[in-house]
Amino acid sequence: MYTLFLLSGQSISVLLGRLYYDKGGKSKWLGTVVQLIGFPVLLPYYFIPSLKNLKTNSTETTIYSKPPSTLVHVSVYVSLGLLVVADCFLYSTGLMYLPVSTYSLICASQLAFNAFFSFFLNSQKFTPFIVNSLVLLTISSILLVFETGPSSDSSKVSKEKYVIGLICTIGASAGYGLVLSLTQVAFKKVFKKETFTAVMDMIIYQSLVATLGALVGLFASGEWKGLKTEMEEFELGKVSYIMTLVWAALMWDVFAIGCVGLIFEVSSLFSNAISVLGLPIVPILAVIFFHEKIGGIKVISMVLAIWGFVSYVYQQYLDDLKSKQHEDRNANEASNTSSLQEVNGS
Repeated sequence: MYTLFLLSGQSISVLLGRLYYDKGGKSKWLGTVVQLIGFPVLLPYYFIPSLKNLKTNSTETTIYSKPPSTLVHVSVYVSLGLLVVADCFLYSTGLMYLPVSTYSLICASQLAFNAFFSFFLNSQKFTPFIVNSLVLLTISSILLVFETGPSSDSSKVSKEKYVIGLICTIGASAGYGLVLSLTQVAFKKVFKKETFTAVMDMIIYQSLVATLGALVGLFASGEWKGLKTEMEEFELGKVSYIMTLVWAALMWDVFAIGCVGLIFEVSSLFSNAISVLGLPIVPILAVIFFHEKIGGIKVISMVLAIWGFVSYVYQQYLDDLKSKQHEDRNANEASNTSSLQEVNGS
């Protein structure tokens, strides 16, 4: 379920974000707000006892007996929220200046950044397959720098803005990898419990802080003054303008549930790997809906990115196989010990 939420939310929200810019949207800060402001739709969770009881009974796992203080909770939510709003602004800038296919391919580098941060923050072990994955994903992103320019006829941006878009998207990918690793640290070592409620708290409080930060940026930058004109001049009309932003906000929220849920269930690196799994989806849809051109460099970049993802998944398969063998061996040893005790007792 989390995987489905992540993939569908990511693909649809990115396409809607590109549609907003493609048809006349100009506000980077509004694009940032849209990524964050959908969290109130999750609030009914706290008021439906059947949902809370169902999730708590089935998933709650207490890791430590002493819970952290309120100050610690607030510090974590505020810190992560501020990182998220900065990250979303960089993503909005990249999506504004880049064709959506190029943007999506560069975002694959977030897996490499996440693995790098996970090595230091989450004790992630580097194996040959993991290293191979990181190298391929890094090369995949670097190749896009050598493109001669925007690949979409509808993306009328200068070469300078195209380079700014590349830099911002790479920076956003690095920030996203850091946020995921820190989120895993928060679940494992700070909150000291793993429940579905903890997942919801993380999404809602973090989004609240980030949304407030994005709104401050929107008003401080003065971009809010042009929103009325922007809506009136939107090529698809006022209703489409509003619906594009509303549905983008909702789908970003779906993505957040899937992303944080996978961190909660598995790890930040696995969550990021699933995100990269959606890599081929967006460029293909971009060709269909935005008539973008995918040249030789992008094809090579996509192949390398998919190869890097497969390499990572194969390592996950080996780890899972090793874990199962270890569990089976422990179960057999426990069974043999129990049999010996029964024999001795008789």
